[in-house]
Amino acid sequence: MKRRRPAVAGYFYPDDKRELEALIKWSFSHEIGPGKLPEISPSRRLETVGYVAPHAGYVYSGPVAAHTYYQMALDGVPETVVVIGTNHTGYGALVSIYPGGVWETPLGLLEVDSELAKTLADKSSIAELDEYAHLEEHSVEVQLPFIQYIYGGRVRILPVVMGLHTPDVAKDVAKSLLEAVISLKRDIIIVASSDFNHYDPHSVAVRKDKEAISMILSLDPAGFYNTLLREDVSVCGPGGIMVLIEYAKLKGGGSARAELLKYATSGDVSGDKSHVVGYASIRFSTH
Repeated sequence: MKRRRPAVAGYFYPDDKRELEALIKWSFSHEIGPGKLPEISPSRRLETVGYVAPHAGYVYSGPVAAHTYYQMALDGVPETVVVIGTNHTGYGALVSIYPGGVWETPLGLLEVDSELAKTLADKSSIAELDEYAHLEEHSVEVQLPFIQYIYGGRVRILPVVMGLHTPDVAKDVAKSLLEAVISLKRDIIIVASSDFNHYDPHSVAVRKDKEAISMILSLDPAGFYNTLLREDVSVCGPGGIMVLIEYAKLKGGGSARAELLKYATSGDVSGDKSHVVGYASIRFSTH
C-alpha cells in the first residue's frame, strides 16, 4: 500500500508524537482557541457540511484551527473527511485527487478513501487522480494531526489539492463531489484548508478579511472571488472555500448557512502586528 510520508513535520508542527499532542492541546486550551479540549459526540450531527480551517504553523494558526476541530468532534464520527487544500508548489494536476493508500503523520496512519477518489475523478470534467501535487504540499497535511487527535484512525480521508481557483472550477468539483457522495452513500465532512490575507499590517489584514468573510457568510462565491480581486485579498485557498460554498448550497438549498467560529491573525498570537496572516474557522451547515 502506497504511503505518503510527512513533508512538513518538524516545520509546521512537531515531528515528535508527544510534542505534537501537547501543541494540539495547547491550541484547544489557548485563549484564542475554544478554551477547552474537544469531546466526541456519540451521535452524528448530520447538518454539518464542512469547515474552513487555516493551515499555517500551529504556533500561529493552531488556536483558530482548534475551533473547527472542537465543532467537528461535536459532529460525531463521519466515514470520510474530504480535505481540500491549495497547490503551493505548482506540481501535478490543476485539481488533484490523491488516489489511494495511506498518509502518515507522527500520530499514525490515515487511509485514503480510494473508492470516493475514483468516483469523484470519474464524475468531474477537470479533477483527476494525481499524486504529484501532494508530494511536498502542506495545506492538506497540516489538517491531519487535528483529525487524528479527535478521531484517531476511525475515519478515512480524501486529499484534494486545487491549483486553479475560479468559480467555474469550484462548481464542477462541488457538483461532482456531491454526485460521488450520493452514488456511494458516503457520510462525509469537508475541510477547506485556507489561510486569509498575507503579510499586511494587522489593521489592513482585518479590514480585507472582513470583506472576504462577509461574502463567504453570504454564501456568495462570485462575490467572494470578486472581492479577492478588487480588494487584493491574498487568500491562498479560495478554490476550496468556493467548493464548500457551492456544495453547501447544492446539498441544502435555501437552508444552507455559514457561521464564523473564530477569526484572528498571527499577530493576535505572536504579538507582532507589523506583518500578519489572517486565519478563520467557519462552519457550514444545513437546517
